[in-house]
Amino acid sequence: MTYKHLKPLLLAASVTFALAACGKQEQAQTPAPAPSASAPAAAASTAAATKPVSVFDASELDASINACQDFNGFVNAKWVAAHPIPQDRTRWGAFDALAEQSLSTQHDIVDAAAKNIAQAKPGSIEQKIGYLYQAGMDQDAVNKLGYDPIKPQLAAIDALKKPADVAKYITDRFADGDSQVFEFGSGADFKDAKIQIGFANQSGLGLPTRDYYTEAKYADIRSAYKDYIAKSLELTGVAEADAKKQADEVLAFETKLAQSSLSPTEMRDLDNQYHFVSVAEADKLTAHFNWGDFFKAQGVSIDKGFSLSQPKFFAEFDKLLTTAPIAQWQAYLRFHAISSASPYLSTAFQDNRFDFYGKTLSGQPEQKPLWKRVLGAVNGSMGEALGQLYVAKEFTPEAKQRAQDLVTNVREALKDRIQHLDWMSDATKQKALDKWQKFLPKIGYPDHWRSWDGLDIKQGDYYGSLMAAAKFNYQWDIGHIGKPTDRTEWGMTPQTVNAYYDPSTNTINFPAAILQPPFFYAKGDDAINYGGIGAVIGHESSHGFDDQGAQFDGDGNKADWWTAQDKAQFKARTGKLVDQFNGYAPIKDKPDLHVNGQLTLGENIADLGGINVAYDALQDALKKNPSEAQDKIDGYTEDQRFFLSWARVWRNNTREKQAELYLNIDPHAPASLRAVGAPSNMPAFAQAFQCKAGDTMVRDGDKQVKIW
Repeated sequence: MTYKHLKPLLLAASVTFALAACGKQEQAQTPAPAPSASAPAAAASTAAATKPVSVFDASELDASINACQDFNGFVNAKWVAAHPIPQDRTRWGAFDALAEQSLSTQHDIVDAAAKNIAQAKPGSIEQKIGYLYQAGMDQDAVNKLGYDPIKPQLAAIDALKKPADVAKYITDRFADGDSQVFEFGSGADFKDAKIQIGFANQSGLGLPTRDYYTEAKYADIRSAYKDYIAKSLELTGVAEADAKKQADEVLAFETKLAQSSLSPTEMRDLDNQYHFVSVAEADKLTAHFNWGDFFKAQGVSIDKGFSLSQPKFFAEFDKLLTTAPIAQWQAYLRFHAISSASPYLSTAFQDNRFDFYGKTLSGQPEQKPLWKRVLGAVNGSMGEALGQLYVAKEFTPEAKQRAQDLVTNVREALKDRIQHLDWMSDATKQKALDKWQKFLPKIGYPDHWRSWDGLDIKQGDYYGSLMAAAKFNYQWDIGHIGKPTDRTEWGMTPQTVNAYYDPSTNTINFPAAILQPPFFYAKGDDAINYGGIGAVIGHESSHGFDDQGAQFDGDGNKADWWTAQDKAQFKARTGKLVDQFNGYAPIKDKPDLHVNGQLTLGENIADLGGINVAYDALQDALKKNPSEAQDKIDGYTEDQRFFLSWARVWRNNTREKQAELYLNIDPHAPASLRAVGAPSNMPAFAQAFQCKAGDTMVRDGDKQVKIW
């Protein structure tokens, strides 16, 4: 994963930690006061012209649970109980069910491409996707190869003799699209977002965070990790005793890297994401790793410099080049070569990797079926190309226009809220409105598709084709360096059930796959749509003004556009949100494990702002359709249905191991808490359900959080 400062709605369901190929990610990859009297002129009802149909199954609500005490339970407990987590997943909820539908559609597309290769135009994306999927599904052929595809790489590692050889090996692997120890890719310059520069970032660990290497509570995971390392080596012919010795060396090596790595919370500090240096300055920090040689091998011309984003990490990397014995470097590089390739090698390698990352670390009972794993590889290699076929099949121009209308309405409501904030000065408001004005909404899919010319996918060569794609995507990514930033490019594929905000381009992005039930209904009532996709739109828009987004201006530059007094107010208000989420302990059997309010702050601000903005937009829409505002559907008012729709989006059940892992790495709070965290700060919620002071869902007085 290279640098890309995206703020997605949720973390991707699949989380792995071994080294991955470089290049911009092809996602396979996870919200007051009463509305202002001034209604946005652009607001309009999204409901169908005829009376809205019921699109919310009220029988799923649990009447035995008090909505004012446990709103998530009231809305979702019955559904969660009736929908156990599939054996090949670590969680199951609204996002996951919709993602499964998207996977089914994608499966049809790639399966058809594989069956119709003979009819495909030579060099077309249909042919390339067909070749790749067909090769991945031929498990017998993959098994016959064993680990033959990586023998040349293992031989290169065996030939290393001195630190300069290690540095050259790392450099050469990067040039082939295979990152080693750290990550490198393109991104907008924090100080001049119109230009793309290079970013080098910490990486190189096989465990989730540095804490897993040192804290006593993760001793069992460390032990299992060593077993995984040893078994990985044994599968390539290393003797058992030697494999165990090398596993100890790998863990010791990674522990040193980990101790110089920043935590996920520290990585949210923008000052830890950008450290601009000249090539000469970088060479002084890493005297044994020549960045000029590195960039020359990548075919990249560095002008004034690049971001060596975490200097402490790179200083330790350089130190290890000379202090770690060559045999230890070989063990480390050998293991990661095997681990990274394991999903694409024979069954023994695939099962070994799953046993650790799937079962042990995440608690997933069964591996995904082969077609899903191969489809994931297709998405990782040619995601936007597959998205082009997906959009042609699934997303109509009419759907795009309906979504555009909603985006316009919700954005207008955000503007109105900014204008009427009672804690912000006019000077800062004007800067915020300037940023709002420069938002670029992107709906469904790119206006211009990537070209895949030059990518050589060979029939029957699964691993070779994946490596060719890794190199192709890496070269495409670093080819941006030194060029103008293209705001129209996407960081997510159209078939991804997610959405994101990118502060470096000031864009809000809504892939086609999320623009469907339970988020959006063509014939649903306004409350359901604004509580679903409307709140998603509000969420991504609010990211422009979360604790990180608020440090970027409308042009994508990191800039301070706040008065000192307003900044202090903002920090005090967001601090209350940190305290709120620090107080949540979501894992029933582990009450000592709490949400990290600082790690999740950006997403919590976006949830709170998003649901408030969407609620305002709903009120504006209802003013234009008074009869709908007065009617109940399924026995619930539009205000109630708005909050029911919001909570339904966050219905979710997560395996305990995965839930604990998410608490350590995920910048999003658990879904069950997102269902209640933001609404509990809204007087509109209490009024809708007639909640009283003292109820769990009522945070009033000093506890109530009001930001945007």
